[in-house]
Amino acid sequence: MTGAGEDEAEVRGRGERFADVADARLPVHDGAGQLIRKSFPDHWSFLLGEIALYSLIVLVLTGVWLTFFFQPEMREVVYEGPYEPLRGTLMSGAFDSTLHISFDVRGGLLMRQTHHWAALVFVAAIGLHLLRVFFTGAFRRPREMNWVIGVTLFALSLAEGFAGYSLPDDLLSGTGLRIAQGIMLSIPVAGTYLAMFAFGSEFPGHDIVPRLYTLHILLLPGALLALVTVHLMLVFYLKHTQWRGPGRTNRNVTGKPLYPQFAASSTGLSLAVSGLLVVLAAVAQINPVWVYGPYRPDQVSTGSQPDWYVGFLEGSLRLVPPWETNLAGHTLMWNVLLPAVVLPALLFLVLYAYPFVEQRLTGEDGQEQHFGDRPRERPVRTGLGAAGVTCYAVLLLAGGNDVIALSFRISVNALTWIFRVALIVAPVAAFFVTRTVCRALLHTEQELLTEGEETGEVRQTLAGSYESGHRPVTSFRPGAPRRPLSPPDRPPGSRTGTPARQHPEPERRSR
Repeated sequence: MTGAGEDEAEVRGRGERFADVADARLPVHDGAGQLIRKSFPDHWSFLLGEIALYSLIVLVLTGVWLTFFFQPEMREVVYEGPYEPLRGTLMSGAFDSTLHISFDVRGGLLMRQTHHWAALVFVAAIGLHLLRVFFTGAFRRPREMNWVIGVTLFALSLAEGFAGYSLPDDLLSGTGLRIAQGIMLSIPVAGTYLAMFAFGSEFPGHDIVPRLYTLHILLLPGALLALVTVHLMLVFYLKHTQWRGPGRTNRNVTGKPLYPQFAASSTGLSLAVSGLLVVLAAVAQINPVWVYGPYRPDQVSTGSQPDWYVGFLEGSLRLVPPWETNLAGHTLMWNVLLPAVVLPALLFLVLYAYPFVEQRLTGEDGQEQHFGDRPRERPVRTGLGAAGVTCYAVLLLAGGNDVIALSFRISVNALTWIFRVALIVAPVAAFFVTRTVCRALLHTEQELLTEGEETGEVRQTLAGSYESGHRPVTSFRPGAPRRPLSPPDRPPGSRTGTPARQHPEPERRSR
């Protein structure tokens, strides 16, 4: 026992000496001590941002691996690889290297598909995280700039996804580049200059893939990583929002400390996200470029659909009628300019400005908000969010109107008009329905808090009427109000929610 005690004391002494040595050279105790004790909310909705972060890490790791094999070249080569249906076909060096990664490099197809799945999950997680912040009001003071950074991250992730999607130079991505060129040309006066700068010459040119490659592996990832770092620093500095509850105030955050609880759970989540992405890449095929073949300007793939995050732009392009205007010798193509330039610009303008506009209209711009709202508590905001999601869903479905028409054997023209009407009617209907549901939920909750939960017992009063028994509410969801159920100013005899006294059971009659 003595030897064991001496060993334990010696180990403790070595640990203390190591801590002293580290503190003498690094701010371990003063800097990291407070950081380690920082608390994080444990509600599931706060994990969406972490999923985006871990998907980004998988994206970076797989992307670095792919750069060792991908060749961003537009020079024409003859394919002589193992994929028999394309052998002898003339294609670009970019498409040839993509086939080389898929069929010749060991694990290449797995890494390609993991990279693609991680990109989809990354954009989806950012979108859901923004929706969580929007519906709970976590964008209010002092977090407005973090909301602006989040929206910018979403815009950069869309651009990064499109750039990576276009690199293989297959028939599907080439069709997307052709649409992108048409969008550039629709911009008055400057459109032709932008298109020539991007492609280097007449479409398809020889510079677009190398330039997209530079954007995809250097400029956009650098901007993403820098903004993610600033975003996380602001999250640590400003602290998380949390749901209302006992012991929670604007000055504290209750939850799991960074070390060891949050670090352990977050590490487990990162491993789960990484493992799920690899499993998806192994069992669910995505972007089989060898099926589409190399891009040719005189061909287009039937039923071609972009990745979901730009599908709403495809839908908007299909819904706007062919409107054109000749003005001062320039042709304005409204059917391209409005859905592909004006619509995205308005969308992000509204997203950037919304926190400042709402706080100004509600009078909350002068006070800090550290509690998250439940969506039902803000019927107008929730209705606006539901309208926006509905509008996006209609545009996404419209982007596949040809596939839907073929699958259900209906007219493409009729379906297009249905989506045009739905784009106007559905968001408005979603707003009013959502606002009504939120108000109804609030009314029901208020009645439940006032009167209590029904026990299922029915008893007769002295006046001869019947009433049901109630008991106080004992279980509350996160953020639900917990105010007293029996205010002192209620008139006597009114239903308060307090439990009724136990009445003796009637005596059994003897037969």
